[in-house]
Amino acid sequence: MASGFGFNGGRSRCFTYWQEFQKCYAKADTPAECVPQKDDYIECLHHGKEIARAQQIKEHYIQHEMRRAKEQREKGELRATGGIMNLGLISGGGEENGSGDKGGEDKKQPPASAGDDKKGGSDGKEGKEGK
Repeated sequence: MASGFGFNGGRSRCFTYWQEFQKCYAKADTPAECVPQKDDYIECLHHGKEIARAQQIKEHYIQHEMRRAKEQREKGELRATGGIMNLGLISGGGEENGSGDKGGEDKKQPPASAGDDKKGGSDGKEGKEGK
């Protein structure tokens, strides 16, 4: 990699960092002076800091989503167990009695009319059989 040639020919992706490190090392009195350039070059090669930061962001995101899901679940449980849900099928207390009477009358009328039709049909059959 330090040769400067990449896989496809030309310069490698980290060659400029290598050159900076090499210039610093040639001019420096002690190798400790070139630690930032060396760190830049190593980071370019291995992406250690980038990977660590990506993992940190991912962990933070997962914790945030778990916290949000827990809050949503608690809200849903509170709604489900907090009281009777109103689906709009039953009206208020005073209207229940009125609608109950109407419902009872409606239930009584259709069977009676249905029964009358059957009797009328049976009478016709009986009349035909009697003749």
